[in-house]
Amino acid sequence: MKPASRFTSAVSAAALSAALVVPGAVAVQMATLSVAQAAVVRSIDVQGNKRVDSETVRSYLGITPGKNFSNADIDEAVKRLFATGMFSDVRINQSGSTLVVQVDELSIVNQVLFQGNKKIKDVQLAQAVQLKPRAAFSNAALEADADAVRQAYSRIGRDDATVTTQVMDLGEGRVNVVFEIAEGDRTKIARIDFSGNSAFSNRRLAEVISTKRSNVLSFLMRDDVYDENRIRADEEALRRFYFNRGYADFQVISANGVLDEATNEYVVSITVDEGARYTFGDITVESTIEGVDGESLRGQLQTNAGAVYSAKKVEDTLIGITEHVAGLGYAFAQVTPRGDRNFENNTISVAYTIDQGARTYVERIEIRGNARTRDYVVRREFDVSEGDAFNQVLIQRAKKRLERLGYFQSVEISTTPGSEPDQVVLVVDLVEQSTGEFSIGAGYTTGGESSGPSVEASITEKNFLGRGQYIKVSAGGGENSRDFTVSFTEPYFLGRRVAAGFDVFRQTRRYTNYESETTGGTVRIGLPITETLSTQFAYNLSQEKYNLRDRCDENGDGFPDAGCSISSAIVNGVQNSPWVKSSVSGTLLFNNIDNMKDPHSGLYATFTTEFAGLGGDAEFLKLTGRATYYHTISEEMNIVGLLSGGAGHIAPTGDGELRIFDHFKSNDRIIRGFEFNGIGPYDSATKDHLGGTTYFHASAEAQFPLPLIPESFGVKGAIFADAATLYGSDLNFAELSGTAMEWRASAGAGLIWASPFGPLRVDYAIPLKKVEGDEEQNFNFGISTKF
Repeated sequence: MKPASRFTSAVSAAALSAALVVPGAVAVQMATLSVAQAAVVRSIDVQGNKRVDSETVRSYLGITPGKNFSNADIDEAVKRLFATGMFSDVRINQSGSTLVVQVDELSIVNQVLFQGNKKIKDVQLAQAVQLKPRAAFSNAALEADADAVRQAYSRIGRDDATVTTQVMDLGEGRVNVVFEIAEGDRTKIARIDFSGNSAFSNRRLAEVISTKRSNVLSFLMRDDVYDENRIRADEEALRRFYFNRGYADFQVISANGVLDEATNEYVVSITVDEGARYTFGDITVESTIEGVDGESLRGQLQTNAGAVYSAKKVEDTLIGITEHVAGLGYAFAQVTPRGDRNFENNTISVAYTIDQGARTYVERIEIRGNARTRDYVVRREFDVSEGDAFNQVLIQRAKKRLERLGYFQSVEISTTPGSEPDQVVLVVDLVEQSTGEFSIGAGYTTGGESSGPSVEASITEKNFLGRGQYIKVSAGGGENSRDFTVSFTEPYFLGRRVAAGFDVFRQTRRYTNYESETTGGTVRIGLPITETLSTQFAYNLSQEKYNLRDRCDENGDGFPDAGCSISSAIVNGVQNSPWVKSSVSGTLLFNNIDNMKDPHSGLYATFTTEFAGLGGDAEFLKLTGRATYYHTISEEMNIVGLLSGGAGHIAPTGDGELRIFDHFKSNDRIIRGFEFNGIGPYDSATKDHLGGTTYFHASAEAQFPLPLIPESFGVKGAIFADAATLYGSDLNFAELSGTAMEWRASAGAGLIWASPFGPLRVDYAIPLKKVEGDEEQNFNFGISTKF
């Protein structure tokens, strides 16, 4: 036989065999598939379970004896059992008329233990991991938790921390999970380099970002930790900084850090492209909606032709027009700013176009990530709710409000399609952060009612029980003072944007010849009028007790000893105590400051009226006001100027007389260079200053960075000039002097430090104009109060 013939015969035989075998195999497969797709069992046998009841396992299967089930049903049953989180393995097989379900149960966590950790407490690490006591154990969760612990150490600058895990089998399906931690050394930031910048110096840009280079105080400030998320936030801060100062083409080309393992220090490099600086060109408002006149909306514009381009002013204008048009009844109006760059003269013309937007409604608001904060605390920051018209401007406003609360590390709001074409779902993704704080601090002040060394301890919670309530308990004291305060604020009283709260306090003060103890409380309610204007009303009740000090009244009879030099007006006030003051007050507050921690522009102004006489011993009407205006003098050099002024007047009401302790006293917020209560009406015989009924003051100041001190220290310099007068008195005795209106003036320099203990300030002031009887104090050190 020829080879070809043998090959043909072999192929023919194979083909013949296949013709006979394949149909049989297909028949068997079809028969099997038919059985699988229409199987019926009489019973379900659960095996391998120890803690989980067999009936519980059967309830998750979805397969019932006596009823048909398919392979798809078995797959779904396996998925449901895995989804319970109780099993590490699930196998389902059919044995005759019995469905056998074989499960391997996950172990239960008995304890989660941390060893070797000193820089991060057990409580903080326990919050970072998923595994909890009485929860199911899995290797996947263990690996994820080990990484979470490493990330926690990375966030405090310990990138080389190592975490090893150990699982201790306790028997009976219980395990202890142990995280062994080697914390390693703390990484630092050696320097921050900027390149590509010419409009602003490296130092100025370093002040803009939150990442700081390491210094001797970094262990307290914790702002020299290299973190990718912080770097991304710094990129955004730089973009906002440039966009609001005319650089509309600004870009961050790159931002990264390189670790030198030899020194364990990062070098952060940020490369930018500033682009050209623009001013506003023509500004127009156009409307395609019948009944809405674009020209009538020009009053809402905050962008003016010729002014330096600012993205924030465009955004503020957008919000103003949108709200105004919505108030006219056009809920679906959409305002779109369109910019037209002129590269020849570096201007950007902006046209605000008002169109009728798509009729889209909010189907629901879905909140995720708020394990502690209640849903309603998040929802109430939205000016829209389910069923309302969708408005992107209001959504962005809600995002800013949520960020300002201080409850969350990050807030992201996105949209997904709803169940209908005209419906959207708002998805709010939150990352919570710690809102509680326990602090102990010490300080020293040279003036004021409580001069000398002092110490204070406080417990603060900004999100009490996840309800968004504020509570603070503080106690402190010093050489001449004792203070105790409890404060509580509900920011949304009765479900409305009305802040209601109370304060309970006790204050003791010790002066040269007498001492006081004031116990009282305040019930207050605050009402927002606009985003920048608000008002607060309060009822105040207090009792004031005064006593002569032992050095002035050794006999304890309430009369000063012969050798005690004290004004008869003070003695009369002391002997007629205790005093009860019952008053109501109202405050109007305007605030459009750009940054409350580091103001560069804006106005902060308050005006308060207090009426006392609703019972009690005090009867007066008091008016006080203060305003501070900030303006950046030099962006390049970061020089900020501020002008402040204030006034106050108090007058008796009815037939009552002013008590001596109701009079105004001067302090360093009125004028520097003079002692606390060191100007104004005084007793010519004893030289005791007694306060006045009227005051005026004004101040001009320039603040600037100090060239020889690294910006990471947070120290600024200041030069200032003050002027003030305190005059008038409701007292009447022969030795009273200095009641006429006489102006004082002073000038000086100071240091302002944003310290880990709060803002501190040192001033040295020289009186340039003073009046007989004034008491000087050139040096002043204490807490810096901006507003």
